[in-house]
Amino acid sequence: MMIAVLGLGEMGSALAAAMLDAGHEITVWNRSADKAEPLVSRGARLADSPEAAVRDAQLVIVNVQDGAVAGKLLAAAGTALAGRTVVNLTDGPSEQAAAAAELVTDLGGDYLHGQIMTIAPGIGSPDTVIFYGGPREVFDRHEPVLRILGGRGTHVSEDPSVSLIYGMAIHDIMWGLLNGFLHAAALLGDAGLPLGRFTEQAEPSLTALTSLFPMLATEIDRAEYATPYGALKHHLPSIDDLIAESHSRGIDSELPTYTRRLVADALTAGHGDDSYSRLIEHFGPR
Repeated sequence: MMIAVLGLGEMGSALAAAMLDAGHEITVWNRSADKAEPLVSRGARLADSPEAAVRDAQLVIVNVQDGAVAGKLLAAAGTALAGRTVVNLTDGPSEQAAAAAELVTDLGGDYLHGQIMTIAPGIGSPDTVIFYGGPREVFDRHEPVLRILGGRGTHVSEDPSVSLIYGMAIHDIMWGLLNGFLHAAALLGDAGLPLGRFTEQAEPSLTALTSLFPMLATEIDRAEYATPYGALKHHLPSIDDLIAESHSRGIDSELPTYTRRLVADALTAGHGDDSYSRLIEHFGPR
């Protein structure tokens, strides 16, 4: 298959290299042409414009640092996109994916938006997750090629922008977990406790945390929060203990203090017998 890759940063270069490794013919374009040299030395063709890059391609992969920039590149390719499938793998807010999808379809092309859930060295791995949004028929048609980039490529919605929201959700959870882990690491370290040994001995409890997500998701989807065990009122004493221990050791307590405020506000509102999932109301639209 003839494939064009627009954007040859760290990730874009990895995407192009994976397609070359799989035996596809590749045309590349980048604002700084020198970044194409390693790929050209392997057989890729260098185009002098986005329009020239996509002219002979069946599949167009876009990966740049900004969704607005991706939109400008696609606009520059113009009517050359007619009859092609664009797979935009650029990060950005969901509104930019919607705008790019409208642009490409108005020009006569098909559009998928993907969110890559790995760093560049993970491209091509059978375990790499990429969320795709757009017409299912378009995804199905190109799925064998897309799986070259990540073996766990998944179609999540007919709406292209949903892939970006999925990616943001994963990152949101990741940062919350990492911040909690690092706060705990500071606490353990101040107590002279090796972090490696903790993670080994606490592994069953740490694994159990992520196993709670499906249960919490069901409660939130159904808006059914009452629970016979693990109610919010039982969280507050443990949070207070963590805050007190943090203060006594000089550990930053902003994170657990924020959590305490969320729980305390829910108790004041009369939700003491509800699951932790009740706190979704704090984060929802006001």
